[in-house]
Amino acid sequence: MLAGHLRNRGYAVTTADSGERALEICQRNFFEVALLDLKMPGLSGLDLLNRLKEINPDTASIIITAYGSIESAVEALKSGAFDYITKPINNLEELDLLIEKALETHSLLRENRALKEELEKFTGRLEILGESRQVREVLSTVARVAPTDASVLITGESGTGKELFARAIHQASGGAKGNFVPVSCAALPETLLESELFGHERGAFTGAVGKRAGRFELAHGGTLFLDEIGDVPLSTQVKLLRVIETKEFYPLGSEKTYLADVRIIAATNQNLEKKMKDGSFREDLFFRLNVVRIEIPPLRDRKDDISILTNYFLEKLREKNRKKISGITPEVKDILLRYNWPGNVRELENVLERAVVMCRGDVIDVGDLPTHLRDRPAVEGTAKPAGTLKEMEREYILKALETASWNFTEAAAILGIHRNTLRLKLKEYGIEKEK
Repeated sequence: MLAGHLRNRGYAVTTADSGERALEICQRNFFEVALLDLKMPGLSGLDLLNRLKEINPDTASIIITAYGSIESAVEALKSGAFDYITKPINNLEELDLLIEKALETHSLLRENRALKEELEKFTGRLEILGESRQVREVLSTVARVAPTDASVLITGESGTGKELFARAIHQASGGAKGNFVPVSCAALPETLLESELFGHERGAFTGAVGKRAGRFELAHGGTLFLDEIGDVPLSTQVKLLRVIETKEFYPLGSEKTYLADVRIIAATNQNLEKKMKDGSFREDLFFRLNVVRIEIPPLRDRKDDISILTNYFLEKLREKNRKKISGITPEVKDILLRYNWPGNVRELENVLERAVVMCRGDVIDVGDLPTHLRDRPAVEGTAKPAGTLKEMEREYILKALETASWNFTEAAAILGIHRNTLRLKLKEYGIEKEK
């Protein structure tokens, strides 16, 4: 029945009457999605899931289970299943939605891997780590914009890695044969910033004892990265706009024109739209820079990546500091996941380096963390939680149901859980809709 329904939906479907037969087929063919019954004679669905992960880790496996075997389904999720659905499958729309989500996730994983392989041809080992949806979306944009000459504006909080993404765009572009030249616009006063950007002739200003090439000249044929573009003074903004429009510039104190064959990538942690409204940033320059915009998500919005980043930084930092650190305790992991990381990835690396240096054993424990992490309250901004965790969870579920007018699918989406999980929670807490 399921095979017929899915073929009518346009899928290419292969069936197997046992786990052993399915394994034989999967060893010879590639499948994007596998529907696995949990209980089968011979090789069980869980055993087959583990074998399929070895053959092709990208195959998204959906477990089909009876309602009474939910615990086994949860075990399957821990083993790498994409999701589960209970039988009998009366709601084919739910199954269709689940398969579509599995295919979308599979496609994103493949795209992410292909992108990293493409970028690594130029950059070697990337430090752009993460499997979260937000990072995959950013990398997808990087892959599409890199081969073009379009100007890029990268926005995001301090410490999110804006320069790292700018370098990735440069390395994967046709301009990779040229230089990647960064300049921090916030670090220099107005007079020195113009000299830094455009260069100067001898005697152009007090202290100009010789001719000096500017960043535009050094970046010829490559990429100029203007970090903290929001701090550029208005007078310099006018000159930047002219260079972008005419592709020419004059060094300070010179009448000679230089060609600016440069791709510009700008970055800021400020709200440029707000600065345009108050008159401190030119609208015409903004639109010249903002051809393609890439928003780098803060670490608190992609906490799925914290474990990946932690493992990467620990490997790098233990070599740097000559320490034999094998990992972190579960308590430390919990603290890292609950913290909001105002300093983002840069702060995470700093915290881990401090922990590596302070660690006396081979596993980082809570005592190795900075005080502001070690002594945090259980819930930020409150002196004491209002009730037990279960009471708070029950209240939150009720609020989600009321917001969704008791539509389980919408409520589950609000809570960020599967609707089968929501049904289990309702049963656990004895929640029923009032008649």
